[in-house]
Amino acid sequence: MGTESVVPNKAPLPTPKAIIHQKFGTKAVYKTEEVKESAQNVCPGLAIPQQGPSLFRCTLELPDVAVTSDVCKRKKDAEQSAAQIAIEKLGIKTGINELTVKELCDELVTRVSYVFSDEFLPSPHPLTGHLRAALTRRGHLKGLVHASILAACDQKVNNLCKSINRKVETDHLLSIPLIMKAATLSGSVATDEGKLWIRKQNQYSPETIEAVTNGNPSAENICVQAIRIPCSLEKPVQPLSLNISSKEYYVDVIAEKLGVADASHFCSSWVYIPGDADVLLELLEKSSLEMRVYFSPLGLPLKTDSTLEDLSYETETLNLRASYFSGQNIHGEAILATFGYTWKCTDLFHEDVTLCTYYRMLVDRLPDGGYKLSRDAVIAADLPTAFTTRTNWRGSYPRDLLSTFCRLHWLPEPEFSTTCVNDANQSPTKKQKIEETANGGAVEAHSREVIMGSGSTFKCDVKIVSTSHDVILECSPGDCYKRQGDAVQSTSLKVLLWLNKYFKQLDVPMEKWSPSENNALGVRVYPKNFLKAFAICASIHTVQHASILSKDSMGLPNRVEELVEMNRHYNIVSPPKIEGLDSGVSPSNGSLVCISYDISLVREGVEDVKETLESCEEFEFEIGSGFVVPQIETCFTQMSAGQSAFFITELPHQLLVLSSAGGCAKSLTSLSLKDCVLKYSINLLRVQEPLEDRMEQALFSPPLSKQRVEYAVKHINESCAATLVDFGCGSGALLDSLLDYPITLEKIVGVDISRSPLYKLSAVHGKDSPLSSIKAALLYDGSITTFDTRLYGFDIGTCLEVIEHMQEDEACAFGNIALSTFCPKILIVSTPNYEYNPILQKNSRDDEADEKNSSLPCKFRNHDHKFEWTREQFSSWASDLASRHNYSVEFRGVGGIGDVEPGFASQIAVFRRKSQLPNPGDLAAQHYEVPYEWSKN
Repeated sequence: MGTESVVPNKAPLPTPKAIIHQKFGTKAVYKTEEVKESAQNVCPGLAIPQQGPSLFRCTLELPDVAVTSDVCKRKKDAEQSAAQIAIEKLGIKTGINELTVKELCDELVTRVSYVFSDEFLPSPHPLTGHLRAALTRRGHLKGLVHASILAACDQKVNNLCKSINRKVETDHLLSIPLIMKAATLSGSVATDEGKLWIRKQNQYSPETIEAVTNGNPSAENICVQAIRIPCSLEKPVQPLSLNISSKEYYVDVIAEKLGVADASHFCSSWVYIPGDADVLLELLEKSSLEMRVYFSPLGLPLKTDSTLEDLSYETETLNLRASYFSGQNIHGEAILATFGYTWKCTDLFHEDVTLCTYYRMLVDRLPDGGYKLSRDAVIAADLPTAFTTRTNWRGSYPRDLLSTFCRLHWLPEPEFSTTCVNDANQSPTKKQKIEETANGGAVEAHSREVIMGSGSTFKCDVKIVSTSHDVILECSPGDCYKRQGDAVQSTSLKVLLWLNKYFKQLDVPMEKWSPSENNALGVRVYPKNFLKAFAICASIHTVQHASILSKDSMGLPNRVEELVEMNRHYNIVSPPKIEGLDSGVSPSNGSLVCISYDISLVREGVEDVKETLESCEEFEFEIGSGFVVPQIETCFTQMSAGQSAFFITELPHQLLVLSSAGGCAKSLTSLSLKDCVLKYSINLLRVQEPLEDRMEQALFSPPLSKQRVEYAVKHINESCAATLVDFGCGSGALLDSLLDYPITLEKIVGVDISRSPLYKLSAVHGKDSPLSSIKAALLYDGSITTFDTRLYGFDIGTCLEVIEHMQEDEACAFGNIALSTFCPKILIVSTPNYEYNPILQKNSRDDEADEKNSSLPCKFRNHDHKFEWTREQFSSWASDLASRHNYSVEFRGVGGIGDVEPGFASQIAVFRRKSQLPNPGDLAAQHYEVPYEWSKN
């Protein structure tokens, strides 16, 4: 019997743009321009010239070369065309048949020979700057270039070395013997292995020298600010000044600063300068320069015997901080600087690297640091807890933040996998997986039809892997979203939130984390791979728990006597002092607010001595998802538009202070910060109500929120209820509104799972209302799906516009617990009617994209809604609950007309207990905390 050949499944080849990204990362800059062409075959004699279709041309700028694409119909095609041209020009191999090691070595010999040719020297290339500068050196040093410079400044040499020896990727030292061997074999390049210098064997032609010298820069001296990074973590980083003549070879100056007087004795003094050891930080995106690490591995035994053996060295010389930034093994003392030659100009370009820049680089590598820097608010901003509507989101998107985080830690791009659930009931049998490429490629064409389906919802999984493709972390939250993009962004944010929590607890071993720490966000961690990938982080990022605040900390009430006890939650030294008249326009959850602020560093008791760390004239964000640090949100939620306030807090993490300190960072590192505090000055400039509220106010009079309150008041008074519990009270909109009506209530209770908005209810007791009969008010911190005997048997319970913020299974659990254990006499539940959304959204212009495509399903009314039910779904849910727990139920609503399509805008179910109050069961079930309690007595 004959044998059959089996063709293995081959992974799809990466796109040209993906290959360029893999090789160059953020160094690849695409600039696309639109090309207008006149239309062909138009009617003659027309007064208005006819334009043809828009075409695009892309210029791709790389460290070595700049290329321009062909004219294409689409921007993406132009970018891919430019990437393909660059690949061909640089000789990057992309085919299935890889070159052998011998062929790669031959390619390296050819490239080294070309670099030292007459043809190469006048070319616009970063390496030619080094060659020109080397020709200005005096005596025996003339024309000498260190071997490491070739790997640092020539991407093709670097790529060939990596292909020959993969370990070059993480250790550029390994490229030196390869380059030295290639130079020896070239026949046109002279070497000195004892000193690792390379030069052209014969002199350059007079014409070449004349062409180079005519373009030489002026002899102006420049001063470059750099950072010295000691090898020992116990020693602080220090600022450093490099005074360099534009006609001087700056390598000699660096060597001297690293403790080597004669730069020609690199080998004997063990100095190694990898010019491309790192391209750091997107803070310098606008610059054409690169930030590089230069280091001196003292005592490093370097092998240059023309073999491919690994270089050996002592691990004690490893510079963890420099290695953390560069992704390379950096040894000994290191200098972090931004200067060198570019392919655009022969001048020596530079930018200062200050201590503030260094600390901001550290912040950028934290999971929440990218968001803080994208908003230019390191102290004030915080990583949000939820992905809100795109119109209200400020700063970089979560997916971009997660991708950048992985790149900065030298990991591959995150892998995203979205699943489309194609029916309204989210049946697990009707799924279609939509895979995306690692570099964020588009969804396949055949999957786009699923996006357009009216019943489609999406889930997203994210996987982070190591460079060896070991799984580090997976996130499968299971939440469903109407838009595929929202699913991707929300899952990315969950990963960032988990990582952020881990980075703030680096001193807690991972094995001590409880499973619930991961399950809450749907995260699964592979500890061995995770700890290996982030091994250096624990050594670099020290943790100071005293000043890192959790988002669910206690908010602040208005009463001064209660502030002393509650200040400890936010490290607030003095309570906020609010100035200005109350305009009546206060922020609430979902509001888009704009504030101005100033944050200063002051010494306690010395008010006149202060240093402004951070300020902003207009800072916009949406309330309710933690876009700012809790101290600020606690303050401005007590204010109204037009008011100002100031308060003092303890210092946050020192890293945040130093990264915002600017010019005073140097002095702060040498001074004790123990006696310093932060002074915040805040102005609440304006408040824009949430989109849902704006729609309701525009279309309903009175607004739906007020109509729901009036509906609840009606049942309170009809039933002569004396006690009320508001399930999911939030910031107390209902309880506060009840004070404006004559009611029979004597005791009101609010319960919510989030503490941060509860402080607003402290205003209930202080409001001077002659209509109020309330004698007691309590706030409970806990989940409404957990029974607490203190809420048993109330006259009336309300749950207005809450269940849609829960997962559907949680909403069902709440219904069962509320009617079987809390057992209120009357329970009022309201939720949006999804069938009414087209009317609301037709009158909203906040999302023009949906207006242009009516085939898209209607949005939910709020970004935090996990579902919205139709009338039939709501009726089925409520009727089933009532029949199982001996309650009757009637359906009403507010906004619209019940018997006219599409029914009420807000649908309401009123449950009434038909039997006597049953036994409460476990009387010891007291799971809620009491952050606030008030009694008229």
